[in-house]
Amino acid sequence: MIKSVCGYCGVGCGLEFDKDKLIGDVTYPINEGSLCSKGISELISIDTSTRLLRPHIRDNINDEYKVSSWEKSIDIIANKIKETPKDKIGFYLSGQLLTEDYYIANKLGKGFIGTNNVDTNSRTCMSSAVLAYKKSIGADFVPVRMNDIFKSDLLILAGANTAEAHVVFHNQIKKAKKGGLKIVVIDPRYTDTAKVADIYLPIKVGSDIDFFNLISKRLIDDELYNKEFVDNHINNFELLKNKFKRVPVTKMLKRTGLTHEQFEDFFELYTSSENIITAWTMGLNQSVQGVDKNLALINTHLLTGNIFKDGNGPLSLTGQPNAMGGREVGGLSTMLAVHLGFDKKSIKKVSKFWKTDKIDNKPGLTATQMLEANLDVLIICHTDPVYHLPNRNRVEELIQNIPMVVEINAYSNSETSKFAHVLLPAAPWGEKEGTQTNLDRTITKQEKLTRTSIECKPDWEIFKLLACGLGYEKEFDYANTKEIFQEYQEMTKLNNYMDMSEISYDKLAAQPFIWGKDIKTFLTPDKKGNLFFVENKLLSEKTNLEFPFILLTGRTRDQWHSGTKTNLPKTLLKYKELNFCEINPEDAEILNIKNGDAIKVISRRGELTTKALITDTIREKTLFIPISNRDVNYLTNDLLDRESLQPDYNHSATRIERV
Repeated sequence: MIKSVCGYCGVGCGLEFDKDKLIGDVTYPINEGSLCSKGISELISIDTSTRLLRPHIRDNINDEYKVSSWEKSIDIIANKIKETPKDKIGFYLSGQLLTEDYYIANKLGKGFIGTNNVDTNSRTCMSSAVLAYKKSIGADFVPVRMNDIFKSDLLILAGANTAEAHVVFHNQIKKAKKGGLKIVVIDPRYTDTAKVADIYLPIKVGSDIDFFNLISKRLIDDELYNKEFVDNHINNFELLKNKFKRVPVTKMLKRTGLTHEQFEDFFELYTSSENIITAWTMGLNQSVQGVDKNLALINTHLLTGNIFKDGNGPLSLTGQPNAMGGREVGGLSTMLAVHLGFDKKSIKKVSKFWKTDKIDNKPGLTATQMLEANLDVLIICHTDPVYHLPNRNRVEELIQNIPMVVEINAYSNSETSKFAHVLLPAAPWGEKEGTQTNLDRTITKQEKLTRTSIECKPDWEIFKLLACGLGYEKEFDYANTKEIFQEYQEMTKLNNYMDMSEISYDKLAAQPFIWGKDIKTFLTPDKKGNLFFVENKLLSEKTNLEFPFILLTGRTRDQWHSGTKTNLPKTLLKYKELNFCEINPEDAEILNIKNGDAIKVISRRGELTTKALITDTIREKTLFIPISNRDVNYLTNDLLDRESLQPDYNHSATRIERV
């Protein structure tokens, strides 16, 4: 029996492979033997007709692909890179890569090609949280772990539908509830998660800053904040206090759509709870003010002192299996490596470690900027930007302007493959080994469960071949993932709070490692947390008579992103249809729409045809379409947060027409 770890969401459940089936690992501390329907069916995604099994090339996207060899394909890419200015080269990576894959891609791009245009699809889900953590506590460090819910009195879930996006963690939440944990769910939809809430707050879309500011102002006004903690450990309190004097409380409450009684019931529970965790995900992050929303939330923990102690803290929930690991190695274009930036001191450290003089001194293009940057080469790995970037009509126009688009993928049916010139077959989960870090800093080894398909290669090996094609054989002379991981371990010593050097690679499958367990204080230069005054600037797209509905997007329980791995003929995962649009009964009645009617949803950017699902679990003038609908981003807005450059996926003005 082989122990491994699930390759779906950020929970990172331990599992065991026994002959031809997967079962939960009862000894693994996170899931204790439980798996969700996606995890237990993951073997199916290895043996499917949609697998990409050979390299393919074409000169023009209007041509048919032709089967190629690895040698020829790598030569074509390497030669193109050699003749291209470094600023015109981009690497678009994914939270589904293993840490070793991420490390090699980042080292090659930033260290030797000399382009900092190395970013990841985590830009579209977690970059707002990354920036808020760095600004408030000093580093991209999640200061609470999932099992802290068993030591907490109150769990606040804001814009997070754990019942469908983090299923096994949600089951742990229900278990903790039986032990006394109180739960508050804040969401414009009465989700499956809301069904377990002690208090459900049906907040209006886009008013999260107002809600958390109401908490902070009340804590200050009623002197319920932790004065000793604030005096000794927090900056900017007086500034925040003075700013809040001019904040219109009645107006903010009205914007949330909550009644005075609803807020008071919540606040009574809040102030009577000694230990508090606030967890969130895309509902806050995916916004034109995503960083501000995160800061407003984190402010509440800095004021109460509910941070850096068991059962307390802000807990961002990553959606992908190795989004955290990618951030650690430097997978974002706004960082260099091991949480180091592009300052002179950091560049000197990393240059010496990698033995290179090619590192540029400025941040690179983010994933949300690359297509507009007139790149000449774009290498896309295990992600599907044509599907997942907002304003898809615009994305399709832009990607056609790039002379060489390379897609590294395990599957042949991505939306991006329609616009690529080279397809390289990567080994999927189960056919490769390496490490990943889940959402609360637990590092586990993903094991190879079956042979690698003949012409497929693990991603690190693909990037190694490319490095060798560019003349860097010596610098990328790795025989296996263990050698890469050990080099990365050494590199983490460049950052004094990353303690990965203590890990044993060989023991990780049996014994996961939690990094940063000894960090019990802020990682800012003065070891103090920073409060920030933020306000709801109403920057998102607004509804009007032509487009009266706000569109929300999100996951459903049994589907994964575009369905490449889960929407397969052999699976039994379709507990919900993929193609539906939730609409409130009052809105449906006005529009004379019946349940199941074919409808067209239209925004300023595009349209799609779907099916009406009439439900009173969603607010009036609000729609919900799951991201497993591959056409959803024809509708979404490409407004970006000015700091994190994360898209505003959940605030698109739309209208409905009957088909």
